[in-house]
Amino acid sequence: MTSTVPFVSNGAAQNGNGNGNGLARSTTNGISNILKPAVSACIRERLQERGVSFLANDNIAAHLEPGELAELQIEVADKVRDLLRSLVIDIDNDHNTHETAERVAKMYLHEVFKGRYHEQPKVASFPNVKQLDEIYTVGPITVRSACSHHLVPIMGNCWIGIKPGARVIGLSKFTRVADWVFSRPHIQEEAVMILADEIEKLCEPQGLGIIIKAQHYCMKWRGVKEPQTSMVNSVVRGDFRHDPSLKQEFFELVRQQEALLST
Repeated sequence: MTSTVPFVSNGAAQNGNGNGNGLARSTTNGISNILKPAVSACIRERLQERGVSFLANDNIAAHLEPGELAELQIEVADKVRDLLRSLVIDIDNDHNTHETAERVAKMYLHEVFKGRYHEQPKVASFPNVKQLDEIYTVGPITVRSACSHHLVPIMGNCWIGIKPGARVIGLSKFTRVADWVFSRPHIQEEAVMILADEIEKLCEPQGLGIIIKAQHYCMKWRGVKEPQTSMVNSVVRGDFRHDPSLKQEFFELVRQQEALLST
């Protein structure tokens, strides 16, 4: 039986590539054979050849081959293990961190950063048969992300306002798409724009407004350690951008929702 597992050097990794060259070692029946490129190097090379961006808040799911995500999870676990060793944590004898590397790798690829490695949830749209043209808002939608500067949590709420176009999507689908977009390393200013882009692709609304209100643990947990600070930003497009009264109506509906929930 032949398998491919990342090569783990003695001690900390060199240059962040396990053995210093971005290579993994192929094994057959436990016997080490030849070095081959690590799966992350293969994916990165493929993206570069195709001219595909792979920034922290990009999605690369369409460019992953079958089985590569499982291989990547093994590689990431090895890198996390090296990180823990570099932090002088005795992972061989510490029962609390014995399986931390595997847990962190699974968390990054399938949970907190799943929006990078998994495809967008399937979202069915339907014809706007009644030609609805009155705006509605959905929220608050809980959003969870991570600051791309320090990889610590961003936690907050999102409100989405829609003036329907030719097609509509179910209310729950906004939550699914928001979770998928925010499950990546982000800065909040870009996250709201990416979410707006995705919603416009799905239902082509006449007008769209999004508000994000979030707390950043890069400010609460480290740095200035200011526990009460939050960030609020928004994006408006289409009729919301060109018609001040519609924009005002959207913000007023969000205020009413917040007031209703606080009572």
